[in-house]
Amino acid sequence: MPKTQPARGMRDFLPADVRRREYVIGVIKEVYERYGFEPLETPAVENIETLLGKYGEEGNQLIFKILKRGVHESSGEADLALRYDLTVPLARVVAEYRDKLPKFFKRYQIQPVWRADRPARGRFREFYQCDVDILGSRSMLVEAEICAAASEALTALGFADFKIRINHRKHLTAILDAVQINEEDQTRALVVLDKLDKIGIEGVRTEFLELGFPAWVSTELFDFFARVEQGSESDNLTWNGHSLCEMRKFVEGHPEGEVALTELTRILDLVSAGGAAGKVVLAPNLARGLSYYTGAIMEITVPGLAGSLGGGGRYDNLVGMFLGQDVPACGFSLGLERIIVVMTEREMFPEALVSSPADIMVSIWNEGSVAESISLAQELRSAGFRVDLYPEADKLGKQFKYASARLIPFVAVIGDDERARGEVSIKDMRSGTQRSVKRESLAVTLRELL
Repeated sequence: MPKTQPARGMRDFLPADVRRREYVIGVIKEVYERYGFEPLETPAVENIETLLGKYGEEGNQLIFKILKRGVHESSGEADLALRYDLTVPLARVVAEYRDKLPKFFKRYQIQPVWRADRPARGRFREFYQCDVDILGSRSMLVEAEICAAASEALTALGFADFKIRINHRKHLTAILDAVQINEEDQTRALVVLDKLDKIGIEGVRTEFLELGFPAWVSTELFDFFARVEQGSESDNLTWNGHSLCEMRKFVEGHPEGEVALTELTRILDLVSAGGAAGKVVLAPNLARGLSYYTGAIMEITVPGLAGSLGGGGRYDNLVGMFLGQDVPACGFSLGLERIIVVMTEREMFPEALVSSPADIMVSIWNEGSVAESISLAQELRSAGFRVDLYPEADKLGKQFKYASARLIPFVAVIGDDERARGEVSIKDMRSGTQRSVKRESLAVTLRELL
């Protein structure tokens, strides 16, 4: 017998899983569209040269490559690849359709991506990303708007205890210069620093030593991180003067470091007037490993949760790799899979909306009443209700049991007596009570009960 499990790192989504996913996507889309973002979709498959070299050495190894087909199959060469993220395809689209897009292009995109990663708990080879990006402006207002949109989306989903941690790629460059890590080694160092919340200080220190960095480098870095975190963690302020002072001392005189602190200050000032006020915190130890970031970098964290709910940053040079001229850009990606897991564990989903496939099930009294049940089901659907119709005449008890197992809250019954009186009986599957109402009043009554 062939195996019935999906491929490793892939998943089947049963109806309840899909309803949860669609609920989260619907909330996020509604928020993003209120901020003026437009939808975009790109193919699952990209030319392999589109993706290679955009994610650093480690990212290149995680790209799902597609071998050439037909007579070229025996060559073992790949010319296509599955989409690794949504940002690089966006850059390609902007380069391809630049003349057809608005000067400031605001797009959201919610689609699956694929990575040839080692499967683990909460880590999959196929997963959805929810991206929101603004292209065409170098204004720090872009970062503030993106933080506000992401913050409002999470708030609308029911999250309250999250923080958007923010740092700057040029600040990290200045720090690495200060501890004498040369430019060609800085990308590798950032990839390791990006693992700080996953493998801890000692894990990062070990990897630094394995890369050949002297022990004093990691010691000096972590001493700095400890000093700047001490103030911001203790008083939980959006902006912490002690942290800023420590950052300035560490990168004093470094041109890029000074630019970074000026831009971070501006972003936080703008955030305080918008939808993410009180949610953005300075995080000098935040280091996102993707090589295309050029400015501010951001990550959403929740207390007690390993990893983040999403992240992003500014990438002013990426589109230029395809267009030949730079287009300023900044974006954020919410981790849909992780959001769904956390919401499920915390029981944050609306029970009736997510768990039940229908608002009401219409039963079949007998073979002679099938047409009557079809007509009633259609009336309720036309009134806007989700209606399931039991497919065959059966004992009423079995029909009730079926509705209960599917968590359908109400069952409509048209028996001989109800038909004679022009009524419909409604069975409440949660309480076990039953009542009769006039058929013409059924939609109003059901809306009140729901």
